[in-house]
Amino acid sequence: MVARLVVQTVLWLASMGVLLFGAAGTLAWPAAWWYLIELGALSLWTGLWLARRDPGLLAERLAPFVQKQQSRWDRFFMAAVACVWCGWLVVMGLDAMRFRASAPLPVALVSLGSLCVLVSIVMCRFVFAANSYAAPVVKIQASRGHKVIDSGPYAYVRHPMYSAALLFFVGTPLLLGSRWGLAFVPAMALGLGWRAVREERLLAEQLDGYTGYMARVRYRFIPLIW
Repeated sequence: MVARLVVQTVLWLASMGVLLFGAAGTLAWPAAWWYLIELGALSLWTGLWLARRDPGLLAERLAPFVQKQQSRWDRFFMAAVACVWCGWLVVMGLDAMRFRASAPLPVALVSLGSLCVLVSIVMCRFVFAANSYAAPVVKIQASRGHKVIDSGPYAYVRHPMYSAALLFFVGTPLLLGSRWGLAFVPAMALGLGWRAVREERLLAEQLDGYTGYMARVRYRFIPLIW
């Protein structure tokens, strides 16, 4: 399992590097190198922790993003996510380095971006500690005894993983110095919101106790907002 984690992490980072540096037209992009190093280190830190604490969840996290058990709409969503993700990286490489369309961001904002990435991954670790069923795809994990989780971050919002993702979406273009990358964030947030609503419909229909959980925890992503 650990070997698989390392291989998938390296391949994931390598593919991101190809998109970022290929679009940038240069390897002389310190912010992108730092982004990949930070993301890789945090991903391995979380993955190795999961390998010890919850290997079943790690197996789910390493599984393909398109699975037979998924709802059809979620398969299309994940395929769209892959396309948007690749396009986003290319746009940021073109914007920040090749064409330098964005004016350089202040060091404080770049540092804030790095901090956002760090905090988002730490938030994910808290999610994994609370929820052993936090698979990347929407499905009922009956074979693993899927049940409603209402502790930890789930006591405050219904989708804390998506809350962490929003922070990651903001942090990435800040760290890479791309204002055009930031322009993608509202659309990406809307996509997460659409998925959250569809996911809740499925869970309310198929997972005992989820309707009651929705009544107890009112907010999806951000307390007092939505």
